[in-house]
Amino acid sequence: MASESIHVRVTGPLQDHVQQQIGQNGLYENASEYIRALIRRDLQSRTEAWEWLQKKLEPGLRADESEFVTVSAEDVIRRNTSR
Repeated sequence: MASESIHVRVTGPLQDHVQQQIGQNGLYENASEYIRALIRRDLQSRTEAWEWLQKKLEPGLRADESEFVTVSAEDVIRRNTSR
């Protein structure tokens, strides 16, 4: 697969921040390495969020139909606004 490039222009505070992350005093050798690390972290974060959601939904998906309770939209709104 051919390597494709994405060119992004950052200025001002964003550029200052990137510069702090690279070079002798930073954790990364160059801006590309830093951006790739950010993308990987974003992907990992999304994966973790999806896994968390699946874990929370699993009991409901496995529950017997007799365990479900009918509620109205007003009940849900009332419950959520009282928090």
